[in-house]
Amino acid sequence: MQTVTDIVAHATRLFEDLNFNAAREWKAGDPSRKVVGYMPIYVPREIVHAAGFLPLGVLGGGDQLEVIHGDAYYQSYICRIPRSTIELGVSGRLDFVEGMLFPSICDVIRNLSGMWKLMFPHVYTRYFDVPQNYKDEIGGAYYINELAELRHDLGQLRGKPITDDELRRSIEVYNENRRLIRELYTFRAEKPWQAPASEVYLLVRAGMVLPVEQHSEMLRDYLAAVRAETRPRRDNCRIVLTGVFCEQPPLNLIKSLELAGCYVVDDDLLLVTRWLTSDVPSAGDPLVNLASAFLHHSESTAAKYEPDQKEKGQHLVRAVRRTGAEGVIFASPSFCDPALLERPMLQHVLADAGIPYIAFKYAENSGQMQPIREQAGTFADSIKLWSGA
Repeated sequence: MQTVTDIVAHATRLFEDLNFNAAREWKAGDPSRKVVGYMPIYVPREIVHAAGFLPLGVLGGGDQLEVIHGDAYYQSYICRIPRSTIELGVSGRLDFVEGMLFPSICDVIRNLSGMWKLMFPHVYTRYFDVPQNYKDEIGGAYYINELAELRHDLGQLRGKPITDDELRRSIEVYNENRRLIRELYTFRAEKPWQAPASEVYLLVRAGMVLPVEQHSEMLRDYLAAVRAETRPRRDNCRIVLTGVFCEQPPLNLIKSLELAGCYVVDDDLLLVTRWLTSDVPSAGDPLVNLASAFLHHSESTAAKYEPDQKEKGQHLVRAVRRTGAEGVIFASPSFCDPALLERPMLQHVLADAGIPYIAFKYAENSGQMQPIREQAGTFADSIKLWSGA
């Protein structure tokens, strides 16, 4: 059995590789293989997988990439992820990708999809929109049509249509992957000292570049290995981390929260891996099943329309209750309109529920973590000292 150290080291190498060598090696293994990149939040990876392609998560350049060309394409008063993504493209790091999907996150990502079409006309590029009406006969019908168009386009890209049976098999494969990630999150919530947030993040992020079957095997190995170890338990504060659904924070930010005395017991990092909250039925029409899952069994986030305003923020309250968290940390990327516009409403809901919170902003290339560590440490101390008063 692999050790936790070995598994995390492998995930770390994948995280640090801005040339996507794992995906390049997968593609080189068969001349018929193709790679379709996608931006964060949610795209139906099952359809990409059913075509025999590798869905590749493109999450910006992080704090390892110096943005030189990307700054020429975007103004300075928006988040950093579109600029670093452009940098990945113009520097040739994504020259092996046949397609790019830009999900409905915000206006910036919508504009990035148009920029990509102009800059890389040989690449299949699609802005993947989602419904704002959650009635099956309206939003559901619209979304099924969006899924059908993507299915058709990817079928043309590979040279033959994607069949229902191929889609059903892919749905089952991703159901298994989501189950394993839910199991990992449940284990961390129960014993966060056994599965640190930084390790869980690296393990889940590995699924952005690996074939889903390999990623599921990695998750199973990690769960088995970490359950066999005994790690020291500290008197840390249990917190929910939110606002990190798109531009990813530096790994050192997550580690700084842990060093400050916080156990992260839930988060909205890498939501694409668990956007759908329950298994998608594999029997019946696969597109109808995917659409129904999106409408009725998906995560709440600032980038998703909330049809029931009474539900606004309640997902955070439930997360706190479910995981036994003692507070919430809002960590939003600078200039992230969805996260920053929604935060006051969510804070109001937490205040009504008597749940303490703090908030700060970051950029994917943030270097100075001491202020964040001090703020999180003060928050954790205040909860431990005065929450029972």
